[in-house]
Amino acid sequence: MKDNLLIIFYRNPQLGKVKTRLAATVGDEKALAIYLKLSAHTRDVALQTNCDRVIYYSNHVNTDDNWSNNSFSKQVQVGNDLGNRMCHAFEKAFQDGYAQVCIIGTDCLELTSEILSAAVDKLKTHDAVIGPARDGGYYLLGMNQLYPKLFIDKEWSTDTVAARTIVDFENLKLTYYQLPILTDVDEEKDLPIQLKDILN
Repeated sequence: MKDNLLIIFYRNPQLGKVKTRLAATVGDEKALAIYLKLSAHTRDVALQTNCDRVIYYSNHVNTDDNWSNNSFSKQVQVGNDLGNRMCHAFEKAFQDGYAQVCIIGTDCLELTSEILSAAVDKLKTHDAVIGPARDGGYYLLGMNQLYPKLFIDKEWSTDTVAARTIVDFENLKLTYYQLPILTDVDEEKDLPIQLKDILN
């Protein structure tokens, strides 16, 4: 049995294809620059966390990018919606023998290695862990076995996702731990001060 796996869902950084809600007000080039900063932060935080790591690309694996092939194994997302793709990634992780598995995206500048480490640690005593985002989604989901119900009947990218996931925890009678509420950067109003200089 392997211990901990961190799954990172990553959109291949193409102009006009990332942060589209943000791009609607700041333009494609600035949205891409912000996305790359967010991704770099996610990468740095992941590298400070004691776990195995896999990055799931949206379109194609890039073995020649800033995500070290030595530190991250690399896969392509499979599935026709976000829930399906996440479920597939968790399923593969458990098939590969991991005991605790967490998934994150690359949207949260407030994420720290301490929060990631806490998520992994809490899975030793809880069935699941969730990091709610201020927009009603979540920036992290973790579990110690696959619960497919968590990935169905959700309106992804809406403000109901975290709440409905917690209802699923309760209906499944899972013990769960809730991490601090953090901000995902999806629109211009979400930009932290550290990223606003890109707009100038």
